[in-house]
Amino acid sequence: MPRSTIPYHETGYYSKLITDYLSEAEALQQFYQRFPKITNFNAQLSEKKKQFSDASREALVEQLHKQYANTEVSEATQKNIDALANENTFTITTGHQLNLFTGPLYFLYKIFSVINLAETLNKSNTNSYMVPVFWMATEDHDFEEINYFNFKGKKIQWNRKSSGAVGMLETVGLEEVFQVIEAQFGKSENAKHLLSIFKQGYLEHTSLAEATRFIANTLFSDYGLVIIDGNDKELKKQFIPFAEKEINQQLSFSAITETTDRLNKMGYPEQVHPREINLFYLKENLRERIVQRDDLFFITETDISFTQNEILDELKANPERFSPNALLRPLYQEVILPNLCYVGGGGELAYWFQLQDYFKKVEVVFPILLLRNSVLLVPDRLSEKLDKLEVEVSDLFLKQHELTTKHTKKISDIAIDFSSQRAHLEQQFKALYELAKKTDASFVGAVAAQEKKQLNGLDKLEKRLLKAQKRKLTDELERLTTIQDQLFPKQSLQERNSNFAEFYLEYGQELFYQLKDQLDPLLHEFTLLRLPKP
Repeated sequence: MPRSTIPYHETGYYSKLITDYLSEAEALQQFYQRFPKITNFNAQLSEKKKQFSDASREALVEQLHKQYANTEVSEATQKNIDALANENTFTITTGHQLNLFTGPLYFLYKIFSVINLAETLNKSNTNSYMVPVFWMATEDHDFEEINYFNFKGKKIQWNRKSSGAVGMLETVGLEEVFQVIEAQFGKSENAKHLLSIFKQGYLEHTSLAEATRFIANTLFSDYGLVIIDGNDKELKKQFIPFAEKEINQQLSFSAITETTDRLNKMGYPEQVHPREINLFYLKENLRERIVQRDDLFFITETDISFTQNEILDELKANPERFSPNALLRPLYQEVILPNLCYVGGGGELAYWFQLQDYFKKVEVVFPILLLRNSVLLVPDRLSEKLDKLEVEVSDLFLKQHELTTKHTKKISDIAIDFSSQRAHLEQQFKALYELAKKTDASFVGAVAAQEKKQLNGLDKLEKRLLKAQKRKLTDELERLTTIQDQLFPKQSLQERNSNFAEFYLEYGQELFYQLKDQLDPLLHEFTLLRLPKP
């Protein structure tokens, strides 16, 4: 079988918050509304349908048509955009930063999670229709987080000066990046295809938002993915009432702080710190926080200031200039989309858990939260090597010293286990304790000290034997650790480091077919995927 799974809590890479959520721990249930199981979606749908207006649908569809004006739209995507005008159509949404050439592998896993969940729900419910949506984080401003991707251990970086929202950035300087990857990718047909996507995306579009839309659309349009840019004046008009409350009442700060305090007391750390005002002011080359001092509202790092009336007038006249931060973006998203479920990584879900009480106060339906699929891709050549070593893929999640210890004990021709000797020693000391009880307490203490000394001595001997066997088996252990280093770059998850290009060059479109076919978004376990020979 190409696919196997491992529980998230056994991987060692997920927080207690996430593993508690996946186990539906009772204490955590107060921070979300419905758990992501298929039986909960009908209730979610009914609640969202009552709240989401026809006017909101009309605005959404109209703006999507405008946003796609310069993009070649597939039949499947066009069908899904048009379907959003229907009151029985809803969305399954994920979002991501505008990372250079999609960034880390989990970009793919997020999107296949929403695509597959939408398809699953469509099969189980014929009275409604689900559309997979990708929300581009065009209003982010941390360029250093997105201006590179890793390819075979090398960092390929876009160097330029940046300010303001990254979606507005011009694609200047990406010709140099293209020249770098052209030399790195090679001359295969798969390489030519990837280079064509990069070139058309970044060298034939003027903004990073448009380039990212082109690339995501090219990769996923056959699956009907709908891509949305929230940095849109008409869509932000619907957010004006909530932005007004943020300015006038600073409602999010009090609600989110109280929820965060409860999470902290339960041992879950704060993911995102709430501000008094969780809005940025956004213009060309500018995205800075809005702060209040006395009766004035200032834009940090600038000379811009407003009275309360002036900033409210500015909001009504130019809503596109008001940009929600990480804690308000989820609300904005749920206001403008008929969304049932948000699919995100562990860090994203962590800050969503800070938000439910705030959603209740502003009377917006809180979505179902789903942890995206996580995957370890195992190329066929490494699968064969693991089979020869008789090592399970799941063993590679161990820390490297634990992996080598486990494998050494498995293949050693000498048993590296002194448990029988330890049991024999403990049995001998039982007799000594019986003898000691017949004398005085000081003798009992002496027996205990001697027992501890000898047991420690056995432990040291066992460790020395293990070390000696590791030296003897160095060649095989090095083959094993080399495989682990390839699959877990820098001893971290592959999906957080490697770019999809590494695998696409070898497997081509089969990579996408395998992910589409093998990923089950409602399985709630980490997927180990052995890729077949290309």
